[in-house]
Amino acid sequence: MYRPEPEAPPTSTRPARFPHRAADAAPLSVPQVRALLACAGRELCWGLPAVAREERRWRALARKIPDPPLRADALGALGDKRGQTDGAALFTILPRARNRSLLRLLVAYQVIWDFLDSVNERAAGVGIANGRQLHLALLDALDPGRPLCDYYRHHPWREDGGYLRALVVVCRQCCRELPSYPRVRPLVLAEAARARQVLAANHELDPDRRDAALRAWAREEFPQGHEAGWFELSGAASAGLTIYALLALAAEPECGEAEIDRTRRAYFPWVASAATMLDSYVDEAHDRETGHHVYISHYLTHERAIQRIRLLVRRVLRETGALDDGEKHTLIAACMVAMYLSKDSARTPAMRLGTRRLVLAGGSLPRVLLPILRLWRIAYSYRST
Repeated sequence: MYRPEPEAPPTSTRPARFPHRAADAAPLSVPQVRALLACAGRELCWGLPAVAREERRWRALARKIPDPPLRADALGALGDKRGQTDGAALFTILPRARNRSLLRLLVAYQVIWDFLDSVNERAAGVGIANGRQLHLALLDALDPGRPLCDYYRHHPWREDGGYLRALVVVCRQCCRELPSYPRVRPLVLAEAARARQVLAANHELDPDRRDAALRAWAREEFPQGHEAGWFELSGAASAGLTIYALLALAAEPECGEAEIDRTRRAYFPWVASAATMLDSYVDEAHDRETGHHVYISHYLTHERAIQRIRLLVRRVLRETGALDDGEKHTLIAACMVAMYLSKDSARTPAMRLGTRRLVLAGGSLPRVLLPILRLWRIAYSYRST
């Protein structure tokens, strides 16, 4: 069972900004509005069109996959999870200048993540060993010097026409092109190793064995314990946001160790855990119907889940706001909150009150972004994804 989180200060020792507005987790300050407008301009004029081009490239390759199940998984992931690719690419707003290598890396890595999730789910009955072997691609993609593995060693289908290998190779090439990548490499590989273990266990068909495996993972990773619960930690490991934030830092020619460490501690587990819990909150009904892992079911009650996610959201916005370029990190976190809570499932009569409480916990910025992202979902037909 998790230990309730105290209202701890941010990990950064920098003084809190705008103390007179402490009640608002993400106030619309002048610097925040400037960051919002600048980042929106970069996304609309460059980011989203570039993501669409990359997505078309991978879709064309996916159509050529020989094995029908693998082809269906690849095309399904590209279609059903496109919003997650756009979310990963949002981290391109963090560097001072546009970086095409970073964008290609973020898109390709998220495509790998989503593809493997679908592939692993289809063959969940094969066992956790298959999931772990498949997810070695997450490590290979971030380690240019590492020999490539046989990812389909235990999988029922193997012929993907070089699709997964091509994604891995592009990621490795882009890593080499990021000027500060050697500084973040050990940390992103550690996060990828965490993800490999957790993502494989998430699709264990027996809930008791799944939870036992995730509990054991949490004890091994954090032998001294952690203020977050075991399922909050495993939920954080099952999201790629910490990796994406570190890769964005690697795109800067100058990237200090202190900034890297503060960013990692803000994103893992807090930002990444909040993402998983929000995703579980809006997808709870669907996940129960399909037998997927319902992360928020580990809280004692649904009310306790709402309370805890509210705390996570507020902490995330404090932590990101205290980072260097905090307005940009806060914008990413606020977009994450608003994006999840803009889904149709979050607006049903049964969910409406809880959703409102979560939106209010985020403060002014998520409230402003919520209707914008709702319209974006409608425009791009992502209302339920």
